Amino acid sequence: MKKYVSIDIGGTGIKYGMIDEEGEFLSQGKVATEAHRGGGMIVTKVMGIVKQYQNIEKISGICISTAGMVDAVKGEIFYSGPLIPDYTGTRWKKMMETTFGLPCEVENDVNCAGLAESVTGAAKGKRIAVCLTVGTGIGGCILINQRVFRGYGNSACEIGYMYMDNSDFQSLGASSVLCRKVCEQKRAVTGEWGGRRIFEEAKKGDEICIRAIDEMVEALGKGIANICYVLNPQVVVLGGGIMAQEEYLKPRIREALNRYLIPQLARKTSIQMAVHGNNAGMLGAFYHFLIRQGVRK
Repeated sequence: MKKYVSIDIGGTGIKYGMIDEEGEFLSQGKVATEAHRGGGMIVTKVMGIVKQYQNIEKISGICISTAGMVDAVKGEIFYSGPLIPDYTGTRWKKMMETTFGLPCEVENDVNCAGLAESVTGAAKGKRIAVCLTVGTGIGGCILINQRVFRGYGNSACEIGYMYMDNSDFQSLGASSVLCRKVCEQKRAVTGEWGGRRIFEEAKKGDEICIRAIDEMVEALGKGIANICYVLNPQVVVLGGGIMAQEEYLKPRIREALNRYLIPQLARKTSIQMAVHGNNAGMLGAFYHFLIRQGVRK
């Protein structure tokens, strides 16, 4: 049975694992990204992970999910924000194939998460799906017939920057904004109020927490409605750590979405929470590898 190394490079952590040709994880691990140290440090860490696996197993390929804007054909980063200095221009595919003599495919992390949900997750069987990841910012992925729609310049669905209410979508609806608002209103130290604590207190009746969540939900409802008017997806899948609060959030987001969508469209738009969690990036990178290599049609 063939085995693959799958790596998911995020702003704070690099998740990695060995996965078999059936999509089952055989082992997993995680190291800190140390993004502030730049792209060179990330390359060194990823090279070490692959070398470690190659020393003990016969590997058939390298699958990479990564933050930043990715040219999936060339397998390189064509733009990365200041979170990871000196990452723009990193030629992952060429470096990995030259160093290890193995095929390598690379895709953006949000696209990978969306692909995982489309193939075996909450959007399985849906012809048109939109997957959003709500975290520090808001990332988006459009999937048509289980394929990522990248747009002309490989940057389709950068919905976090969508102009909305004299601001942008992620500045209004990201979970990081929720946490900042609560900290400011409670005059607390930054980081003292995380998402889990905010939801726990909201369920107990804390008015500041309830109001901040309501404002986030309102922004999400409006932003998702705008996306739906353009794309008319069968399903919108919501991911990110905050979506673990499904019981509290899902009906509220559904209600907000209904306020901004005409009834005829609202009735045909399903809202689902992502199911693959922390494995979504690695799993999606694996599916992307199989598609690019012609193994998965």
